[in-house]
Amino acid sequence: MDLPAYKEQAAMIDSFTVQHCEHVSQRSFEDVVAAFEAEQGSVEDPAIIPREVAAATSQTDFEARIRAYEGRSGFMRFLTNDHGAWMSRVGVQAKTRSYIIGNPLIAQTMITHDPAVGLNVPIRVVIYQTASGEACLAYDLPSSLMSRLHKEDVSAAALKLDAKLRALAELATGAVA
Repeated sequence: MDLPAYKEQAAMIDSFTVQHCEHVSQRSFEDVVAAFEAEQGSVEDPAIIPREVAAATSQTDFEARIRAYEGRSGFMRFLTNDHGAWMSRVGVQAKTRSYIIGNPLIAQTMITHDPAVGLNVPIRVVIYQTASGEACLAYDLPSSLMSRLHKEDVSAAALKLDAKLRALAELATGAVA
């Protein structure tokens, strides 16, 4: 019996440098979380984006529909994961939440140049209480995550995203990274 011929596939692993930002605040964990969340709209209901995509009749209509969900920061929250809630169930007392935030209108400024951008947008942010009681808001700088793509248009758009994210983090924490 002859075995079917399979086309050889390629896999690639590469390394690149990521810049990690931490805004350490004297504000309470709860105050940082409240300030951070207050600046974003929410699309945490997974039906929202598909519903708006289906209902949009044009690019202009789609953009208007998406803008209706933006917060003052220009971001919207796709997911909140309260790690502290489940950690308490395994005997660890911690205050930590991770978020997935972004905006399809921001993402399109990069994804149109390279679909691989989708690996890192929307972006991830974590807020946690340190052992010394400070609140820390941390994220990987989007432009550094996109740097491995070596695309000038992506890099330029990612630098704008860096600035928006930094402004949100500074507003929520009062701390400059």
